[in-house]
Amino acid sequence: MKLLLTDSGVRNASILAALVDLLGKPVAEAGALCIPTAGYGGPYGDPGGPWRFVSGRTPSPMTELGWKSVGMLELTALPSIDRDRWVSWVREADVLLVNGGDTLYLAHWMRESGLADLLPSLHDTVYVGLSAGSTVLTPRVGKFFVGWEPPTGEDTALGVVDFSLFPHVGSPDCPDNTMAAAERWAAEIHGPAYAMDRETAIKVTDGAVEVVSEGNWKLFNPASRN
Repeated sequence: MKLLLTDSGVRNASILAALVDLLGKPVAEAGALCIPTAGYGGPYGDPGGPWRFVSGRTPSPMTELGWKSVGMLELTALPSIDRDRWVSWVREADVLLVNGGDTLYLAHWMRESGLADLLPSLHDTVYVGLSAGSTVLTPRVGKFFVGWEPPTGEDTALGVVDFSLFPHVGSPDCPDNTMAAAERWAAEIHGPAYAMDRETAIKVTDGAVEVVSEGNWKLFNPASRN
């Protein structure tokens, strides 16, 4: 997969340019599937959040970018749908737009639904994550971001990438997400970890990692990559 792991959606020209580069064509020629599931999880989940994400009424641009088509894939429904049907929907999409919310709740339903097993085979698909939609692909989230607790009691996510993410640095909506807090969090992660703000995203193509930013970010523990 080609990944664009955003903090707060496609908020600026640099992130949009990175998305178009990954797509290999204009947004208006690409079909999208949006995945709202993470918005229901965790202590702050409510039905309004997923609706705003799907309808494009949030300050984090994702579904409202002018796609050729947009469909919705709710992961909690997939176990009751014929697998061949929903897999065909995913394979036909040019891009997956994955909502924010609770990372571990999203990881749980990606595994339970079967989407996690499908991801490695989606070689040409672009995956665009928003907050938890991005951190779900990391090895672990750290205690700082544990809200909904999975049956295992662990903080592990899907491990598609080899680095962790601390989003929303400096956000007025997340006053505890400071760079100092990110540094303490990173010390417990014991692996490469990026802290980033709402104007930042991380682009991953064939394992190559590129920070795309018009804002503030920092890499912790880079030596652990070697």
